[in-house]
Amino acid sequence: MSATEQTEARPRGTRLPRRARRNQLLGAAQEVFVAQGYHAAAMDDIADRAGVSKPVLYQHFPGKLELYLALLDQHCEALVQSIRKALAATSDNKQRIAATMDAYFSYVEHEGGAFRLVFESDLTNEPSVRERVDQVALDCAKLVCPLIVEDTDLSEEQAMLLAVSLCGMAQITARHWLSSGQQIPGDVARTLTAGLAWRGIAGFPIQH
Repeated sequence: MSATEQTEARPRGTRLPRRARRNQLLGAAQEVFVAQGYHAAAMDDIADRAGVSKPVLYQHFPGKLELYLALLDQHCEALVQSIRKALAATSDNKQRIAATMDAYFSYVEHEGGAFRLVFESDLTNEPSVRERVDQVALDCAKLVCPLIVEDTDLSEEQAMLLAVSLCGMAQITARHWLSSGQQIPGDVARTLTAGLAWRGIAGFPIQH
């Protein structure tokens, strides 16, 4: 879908239940924020994109920042849940690391570009945004940390440091892969990244 198509207004007049309306507004806001960034986006743009009046938009969100934060919370939680689901899918830690790398790639390539709000926000100087971005990185690393503890002799603090490193590597690599035009097939990119991650962990073997 082109940027022009994404920003075309929806027809007005359809009444929706409150939860459905809120979800619709979040979807419209995502399209506008991803396309324009926070600072260039206007509540008028979001209301037009959703096909509602500004008063309707303000009934659900008191301001642009509150709307942005609600959207950021939604997509931070989606990332954490995808990592949690990936780790729960197997008891093999090598496969868990691969599944974690896959979760980041899938998150980044998901239609709609929501990852840009989490990883490429133009509002990270806003404390409430910075707090959420830092927290989601920490939450993901906390999920990965026990795997490293299980497969190494490292302390929990050391394992946490490596978990932060692995998660950071995963999201930066996935974003580079996407921005470079996906010149490497997605499955190959995932395998390469997972291989590097697992070999890194294997460099700290348990001493029997």
